[in-house]
Amino acid sequence: MKIGIFGGTFDPPHIGHLVIAEHALAQLCLDAVWFVPVGQPPHKPNHRITAAPHRLAMTMLATADHARFCVSTLDLDRPPPHYTVGLFTLLRAQHPSTEFVFIMGADALADLPQWHQPQQLLALTTLAVAARPEVSVDLERLEQHLPGLRARLQWIHAPLVDLSSSLVQRLAAEGRSLRYLVPERVRAYIEAHRLYCPHDDGHTAP
Repeated sequence: MKIGIFGGTFDPPHIGHLVIAEHALAQLCLDAVWFVPVGQPPHKPNHRITAAPHRLAMTMLATADHARFCVSTLDLDRPPPHYTVGLFTLLRAQHPSTEFVFIMGADALADLPQWHQPQQLLALTTLAVAARPEVSVDLERLEQHLPGLRARLQWIHAPLVDLSSSLVQRLAAEGRSLRYLVPERVRAYIEAHRLYCPHDDGHTAP
């Protein structure tokens, strides 16, 4: 079995996430894509994120109508720090016969040398990278920092969707429409729980 692991805060999950996952599924011949909401990203220690139950609920709503999209709570359930290399160590231990592919954006790839134990991560999984608008990757520099990177790299050729969770949050805070930016069920959830409103910090569990 070959599984794509798509990790992120998903705060909230949006159409861009789903486009990347769908194209990864087909192009990489994956059996499924597992969306894995993270706990507290170690590289953003002071970055406030919405409570995990809300992010998990939105991710489940976003993927509910796709038979080969699944949601895993493995990262939310394990103790911090939530380093990606630790996640893949657990995945390999729990599913030794499964091949895992790490789905990521080009912006994350560019920062990979600053991650915790990136060389060990490359030993645990291959990287499936989706281009991001206005993001260029210097593969020569990355290969110097992480020898063997190119051999562990695949590109996902998907339409470029210039959309981010931070933009969705800002639009929601301004009371503007989120229609067609996030799945309809996610939009309804955000509105029902008044997430991202200036007076609501999103840290109350649903």
